[in-house]
Amino acid sequence: MKNAYETLRARLPAKESPGAVPGVIETSVSVMLAPGKSGLDLLFIRRAEREGDPWSGHIGLPGGRREPGDASLLATAIRETREEIGVELAQDDLLGALEDLKPTMPTSPQLIIRPFVFGLGERPHAGVSAEVAESFWVPLNSLAPCDGRTTILIKGQKLEVPCFQVPGLPGGLVVWGLTYRILRGLLPLIG
Repeated sequence: MKNAYETLRARLPAKESPGAVPGVIETSVSVMLAPGKSGLDLLFIRRAEREGDPWSGHIGLPGGRREPGDASLLATAIRETREEIGVELAQDDLLGALEDLKPTMPTSPQLIIRPFVFGLGERPHAGVSAEVAESFWVPLNSLAPCDGRTTILIKGQKLEVPCFQVPGLPGGLVVWGLTYRILRGLLPLIG
C-alpha cells in the first residue's frame, strides 16, 4: 500500500482554503483509504434519516460544515470524522486534496466541498452517531466496473443520475451525486 499512497501523495497537492465567499458554505469530507484483501478499501457512511437534511439516508463520506473554531478545511474534515464516526485522523495520514466541488442540483444549498484523501495503515473501527446510521468498507477496485446510471426521486421528481451500483452495499443502495463525483475524480489518480 505504501507505493499506492506515495503515488497518490504525488498526484494530490495540498490546497489552501478558498477564502470566505459571502453566501457560500465551506465544507470538507474525508476520503479514507486502508489496505484491503484485494488492494485499497474506502470507507463509506450512510447518513441518518433526518428532517430537513438534503443528504438524509444517502451513502456518503464523513464530513460537514466548517465551524468558526476550525483553523482550516482540513481541520473541519478531521473534526467531522471524529464527531460522526469516532475515527481520529492524523495529519501524517493526509495524502492531499481533490478538486473542490459544488452541488449541481438546483435545490442544494450554496456550498463548496473539499475532499481530503487519507491513507491509513489499517482499517480503524468506525462507529455511528446521530448523523451516521452505519459505516462500511468497500474495495476501490469494485467501483469502476459498476459505473452506471440509476433513477432517484428528489422532492417528488424522478431524475436519472450517474452512479456506482456497488455489490455488497447495505440495502442495495447506490453511490451518486457529490460522492460519485468525488470518486470519479479519485479513481483515475489511483490507476
